[in-house]
Amino acid sequence: MLRLAGYIRPYWRQALIAGTALIVAAGSVLAIGQGLRMVIDQGFTGGTGAALDRALLMTGVVVLVLSVASALRFYWVMWIGERVAADLRRDVFARLLDLDPGFYLRNGVGEIQSRMTTDTALLQSVLGSTFSMALRNALLLMGTLVMLVVTQPALSALVVIGIPVVVAPMLIVGRRVRRLSRLSQDRIADVGSYAGETLGGIETVQAFVHEPVDRQVFDHRVEDAFAIAVRRIRQRAGLNAVALLLAFSGVAFVLWRGGNAVIAGAMSAGELSAFIFYAVLAAGAVGVLSEVAGELFRASGAAERLFELLDAVAAIQPPAKPVMLPDPARGEVQLQSVGFCYPTRPEPPALTGVDLSVNAGETVALVGPSGAGKSTLISLLLRFYDPTSGRITLDGVDLRDADPSALRRRMALVAQEPVLFTGTVADNIRFGDPSADAERLEAAAVSANCREFVDALPQGMATHIGSGGVQLSGGQRQRVAIARAILRNPALLLLDEATSSLDAESERHVQVALTRLMAQRTSIVIAHRLATVRNADRIAVLERGRIRAIGTHDQLLETDRLYAHLAALQFTQG
Repeated sequence: MLRLAGYIRPYWRQALIAGTALIVAAGSVLAIGQGLRMVIDQGFTGGTGAALDRALLMTGVVVLVLSVASALRFYWVMWIGERVAADLRRDVFARLLDLDPGFYLRNGVGEIQSRMTTDTALLQSVLGSTFSMALRNALLLMGTLVMLVVTQPALSALVVIGIPVVVAPMLIVGRRVRRLSRLSQDRIADVGSYAGETLGGIETVQAFVHEPVDRQVFDHRVEDAFAIAVRRIRQRAGLNAVALLLAFSGVAFVLWRGGNAVIAGAMSAGELSAFIFYAVLAAGAVGVLSEVAGELFRASGAAERLFELLDAVAAIQPPAKPVMLPDPARGEVQLQSVGFCYPTRPEPPALTGVDLSVNAGETVALVGPSGAGKSTLISLLLRFYDPTSGRITLDGVDLRDADPSALRRRMALVAQEPVLFTGTVADNIRFGDPSADAERLEAAAVSANCREFVDALPQGMATHIGSGGVQLSGGQRQRVAIARAILRNPALLLLDEATSSLDAESERHVQVALTRLMAQRTSIVIAHRLATVRNADRIAVLERGRIRAIGTHDQLLETDRLYAHLAALQFTQG
C-alpha cells in the first residue's frame, strides 16, 4: 500500500486540501464535545439563558465548519481515488503492451483482465472512501485521547489501557484477511476468465450442446470463490464484533466510574458528558477502524496483484544500444542453426538446427505437417521470442541487437485468422499505419480488393464492424488484414496460412490481393494451397522442427517423399 503513495504524490495539492479538510472536520467534531460541556455547565447547570445561547451559537458555528470541511474532504478524497485508479489502469495497460506473448501464455489473458478491472475498481473504492474513513477515524481516535486526558486525566488512563486490547486482534486477524483477500481475487479472476472463454466461443458451446457441462464447471468455480469470500467475511465479522464489544464495554465502565465521581462531587456533569462524548467517539473510531481494516487489507492484496504486473519483466528486451537497421530496407533474412523451445513446453524442442536464407524480393513457402515449426519460425522472425540457440538476422543485423519496434515496423503479418478490432473498416486498415491519410487508405483498400464489399456497407469505410470484425465474413476480414499490411508497406511480409480457411470465391479475391501485396517484396509464406506454393521461388519442407528439404515445387515432388505425400493429400485437392 505504501507504493500507492507514489501515485498520490503528483496530486499533492489536492491531497493537501483533502488533508486540511480532514483535520478541520476532525477538530470540529472534537470541539463539539467542549460545546456540549459548556451547554450543560454554563447553560443548564448555571441557569443563565444568555450563557446557553452563546454555547449553542458556538456549537452551531462548529457544526457549520464541520459540514463544509466534510464536503471538501469527501470531494477531494474521492477525486484522488478516481485519479489514482485511472493512473494505475493506464500504467498497467502500458506495461502489458510491452510484455512478450510468452507472459500471456504463462498467466492467461482472463487473469490479467481481472487484475486490470476488478482489482483497480477495489483500489478505487478503498482510496476514494475507505482510506478516507480510516484516516478520519485515526485522527479522531488520537484527538479524543488528547481531549480525554485534558477533560479528566484519571479516567482517561482506563481508556488508554484498553486500546491495545482492541487493536491487537485487528493486527492479528488483518493478516489473515489480506491472505484470504488475495486468494479471493484470484478465484474471481478464474471465474471471469472461464466466463469470457465460454461466451467467446458460444457458437461452439451451443453446437456441441455443451451448456450443461459449462454451467456445472462455472457453478463449481463460483462456489469455490464464494467459499473463500465467506472465510474472509467470517474473519472480518468476528473482528468487528470483538472490537465493538471491547470498545463499548470500556465506555460503560467509564460511565460507571464517572457517574460515581459526579455523585461524589469530584466532577461536574458537563465534564462527565464531554468525557463520555469523547469516549464514545473513541469507541466508534475503533469500531470503524476495525471494519475498514479488512477493506484496507483486501485492497493491499489487490495492490499486490497489480504491482506484480507493473513489476513483470518482459523476456524480450531492447538492447541498451540498438544497432540501426540499414536504410533502405531489403528484407533479407538469415537463420543460422536456429533452435527454440517454448518456455511453457520445453520438450520436445519446437525447432532444431534450422538454416534458411531468404533473399531480398524472394518468396519462400514453408510447408509441413502440423507441429512442424512453421508458425514458430514466424514468431521468431517477429521477435516474439528469442532463439534458444543460433541466430536470426534481418538485412544483416541480428534480431537481438535491433530495437524490436524498429524491427517490426519493417514487417507485416497476415494470419490465418486475422485479428480485427472494434471500430470502423477504416480504423482497422489504418492499424497498419496510423498516420496514413485518406488517399493512402483508399489505395490500400483498392489493392486488397476491399472496395467490392466496402461499397455495399451502410457507411462504407466508416461502417463499424463490431468486436473482432464479427459483421464481416471470413474472406472480408482477410482482405481488410491484407489492406492493413499493404498500408504498412513492409520490407518483409509474413503470411501464416492466409487462405487455408476460405471458400473458393473468397480465396479467389484474397489471392488476387495477396499477389499485389507480395509483388517485389520479400515474403515468407506458410501455405497449404497449391496456387501459393507453385508461385513461390523456393519451398522449405519442415518436419519435427527441422528443414528436411528446400527446392521448387517440381524439384521437391521428385526428391522429397514427405512433400510429395503432402502434395498428394492437400495441394492437388486445393
